[in-house]
Amino acid sequence: MNISAILACDGYKTSHRKQYSPHTEVVYSTWTPRKSRMEGVNKVVVFGIQYFIKDYLIDSFNETFFNQPKSEVINEFKRIMRNYTGDDDASHWESLHDLGYLPLRIDALPEGTLCPIRVPMFTIQNTKPEFYWLTNFIETIMSTEVWKPMTSATIALEYRKILDKWAEKTCDDNLHVDFQGHDFSMRGMAGLDAACSSGSGHLLSFKGTDTIPAILWLEKYYNANCEKDIVGTSIPATEHSVAETNIIEIEKQVEEQRRIIDTSEFVGFVDDQEEAELRYFERLLKVYPSGTFSYVADTYNLWEVLTDILPLLKDQIMSRDGKVVIRPDSGDPCDIICGLNTKEGYVFDKNVLKEKTGTKLVSQNACTWEEDVYKKCNIQYSVEQGKGVIELLWDIFGGSINSKGYKVLDPHIGCIYGDAITLERAEEICKRLESKGFASSNIVFGIGSYTYNMNTRDTFGFALKTTYGVVLGEELMLYKDPITDSGEKKSQKGMVSVFRDEKFDEIIYKDELDAVDKQHSLDMANRFKDQHRNSEWYEMLQPVYEDGKLLRETSLNEIRERLNEEKQGTPKYIQVI
Repeated sequence: MNISAILACDGYKTSHRKQYSPHTEVVYSTWTPRKSRMEGVNKVVVFGIQYFIKDYLIDSFNETFFNQPKSEVINEFKRIMRNYTGDDDASHWESLHDLGYLPLRIDALPEGTLCPIRVPMFTIQNTKPEFYWLTNFIETIMSTEVWKPMTSATIALEYRKILDKWAEKTCDDNLHVDFQGHDFSMRGMAGLDAACSSGSGHLLSFKGTDTIPAILWLEKYYNANCEKDIVGTSIPATEHSVAETNIIEIEKQVEEQRRIIDTSEFVGFVDDQEEAELRYFERLLKVYPSGTFSYVADTYNLWEVLTDILPLLKDQIMSRDGKVVIRPDSGDPCDIICGLNTKEGYVFDKNVLKEKTGTKLVSQNACTWEEDVYKKCNIQYSVEQGKGVIELLWDIFGGSINSKGYKVLDPHIGCIYGDAITLERAEEICKRLESKGFASSNIVFGIGSYTYNMNTRDTFGFALKTTYGVVLGEELMLYKDPITDSGEKKSQKGMVSVFRDEKFDEIIYKDELDAVDKQHSLDMANRFKDQHRNSEWYEMLQPVYEDGKLLRETSLNEIRERLNEEKQGTPKYIQVI
């Protein structure tokens, strides 16, 4: 929806212009992650600021305001406000339209930086006294647009840390980790814009995604180029509807064939459905004679696919130039992938299995089987679930032992799981695979909307707060510190500078600065140098936008490189004044 930029705000923002002192000249505010609701996460990825500047401050304001006839945009504003608050005064917007650009300045940390909780990520202020009201007017749309990419980028980094850690312990290298976290979240996001910005945050730490629009988003706003670099990639993959239509169609054919043909010619499956799924899988191997594709294997019976169908297809799979990736999609992912977590390792009681997995152990035709066949199959299913997908694939296809002594599946076969994956489950799965002697590289995680959409602005307590102002030529050190709050909502005071202490590898801030202090931030840093002797300090808040223009651009590759350096604790120190 192409909404006028001057109407993209909370309603109460429209009344604030008249509430400020009419003598106000400067309003200066800081954007800060004030707290973390994620245990153990105390730094947030800076990401999405350049997108916001390009998309809203430049494109949206130009397309819906500055480049439109003044009478049209002002009359539309008046029409809405007349029927909303009753106050249709638009003189301030008329003045802004006459100016022709947004008189604002933004200083920000480099994108890809890991910003500690309670340290300002960027500051914003007006550059012309008469537009003091503009600084905080854009808070609503700015907050709406930037908290999501920052939050998703931070969560993606936590997945990356887990997978890097287990790769270091159980794998020869971590080259696979770029593709071990795959974005499955688009269908569960709060609209296309959220899917794009969140999916782009994912792609700072990984290169696997099913969110195609995120690739276009990064090309538009972060100078990515999918023709020159891997921005995001994926593989052909089946879904349940594809499986159902094929299997049921083939099943009807099998039923008819059984009726008129000697059944000895059939593979020997107990039911027609299993026979049909075998033939469907064979069809896919012909559709994809080479390369990698993913097969959703739990449309009906995952365990039959693993123990009855795959062994019959082993030679075809092993002779392909490529990989077949098995995708379970139901149940507890830890148990499905690693096996049931019991003292014995295997469970043989059918009732326990039903309670644990919620899966059907035998086909509906079980009542027609001989008793000994029923018992044999009952035990068979129990052992399968006790072992889990990775061990069962190893039993069929084998593999190799890497330099660290862990089993790695043959490169012709693999596994991805994308249902209900969380940070905790990713950690648990890697841990349980390691305990069974398997490298963490044997599993790829599909990371969905439960991870990326079950968050809010408050996950990291993002807030824009005014900390400095000028009224009648006098500088004011402004701050918020509610007596009823625990201290989390306490803001900075005055202007701020953010520095990295190279020796101690810390990002810290100094507030209560006036305009002179801020202008000479490096001089100020040197005055405080004695607090950390023999260390170097650098101002990190860089001017990125001023008076309608983007002052500096950063690319996806630069952000990925910076984030990787930050993660490894080897950031480059660049002095910027």
